[in-house]
Amino acid sequence: MSEDKKPAEPVKRKRNKGHSLTLRDVAKMAGVAPITASRALNTPEAVSDKILARVRDAVERTGYVPNLLAGGLASRKSRLVAALVPTITGSVFLETVQALTATLAASGYQMMLGQSGYAESREDALLEAIIGRRPDGVILTGIMRSPLARRRLIASGIPVVETWDLTPTPVDMLVGFSHEKLGAAVAEYLHRRGRRHLAAISADDERAARRNKSYSDTACALGIAGGGAEVPAHIVPAPSSVASGREGLRALLAQHPGIDAIFCSSDMVALGVMIEAQAQGIAIPQQLAVVGLGDLALSKDLHPALTTVRVDGTLIGQTAARYIIQRTEGKPVADPVCDVGFIIIERHSA
Repeated sequence: MSEDKKPAEPVKRKRNKGHSLTLRDVAKMAGVAPITASRALNTPEAVSDKILARVRDAVERTGYVPNLLAGGLASRKSRLVAALVPTITGSVFLETVQALTATLAASGYQMMLGQSGYAESREDALLEAIIGRRPDGVILTGIMRSPLARRRLIASGIPVVETWDLTPTPVDMLVGFSHEKLGAAVAEYLHRRGRRHLAAISADDERAARRNKSYSDTACALGIAGGGAEVPAHIVPAPSSVASGREGLRALLAQHPGIDAIFCSSDMVALGVMIEAQAQGIAIPQQLAVVGLGDLALSKDLHPALTTVRVDGTLIGQTAARYIIQRTEGKPVADPVCDVGFIIIERHSA
């Protein structure tokens, strides 16, 4: 076959469960022989600029990532599952990681943990490296934001579970909850508790932003946003910390001294708020209600005990692991989208 053959019709990129896009598919889209496509990817100096451009365009359009395993190994199960979390310094994802590790190990799988951060480009680079090594499954925190990473995952045919979020269009499978419903539920809870001047301290990641918007919109609809068009909010870098909570409360009080309730994007931020409130002589909950997110082990032992939102991270991890195992073993997943919901744990801080 000539290298100058005209490009063929594009291959379909609709996800075929269990089928991995191959170099042959890329070659067909580029209109070259598989051996020519291989040369373009591995020894680009061996082909013309015209052919190299066609092959690279086909790779970009399909999301193809070369299989880095040796030819004979490519057809074998790796017994390895890759899991990505934004950070290992925050406590909120540890419960899920522990459940993933235990559930996968019980079925003979090992888990490789990656820290993707909160930047899309970093997540893309990490996923490319992971896909190239063809694990038996990939578990992600959050829903896929990058179109390129989404194409690569679909093209790979590797079972994928997105977690800690909900969307009607998952890459493959999904276990999580609605951040929008959670934000609204906290605002409604504080309204029922008689709070009328709400505020928020929120991390700057995408999931926290959606949660905080819903909280603010609901508060405005209920008339408890302090009379403003939105709830006063102090935004802090993710992952958030105790220091973020202290700084956030000082900033909010300087601009909005009448606030009587704060929703924090994590229990650690809430702890910082409580420490700063104590330092300023502000009584909790009499003068200021505080609600966290995560229900960390320390939350019930604070004084006063922290009211917080509990998401069952263990259930998320167990379910995601079972989905990967079932798909790897060729078994159907009856309900590939699972909403685990959330619970507001009422204690004494709000």
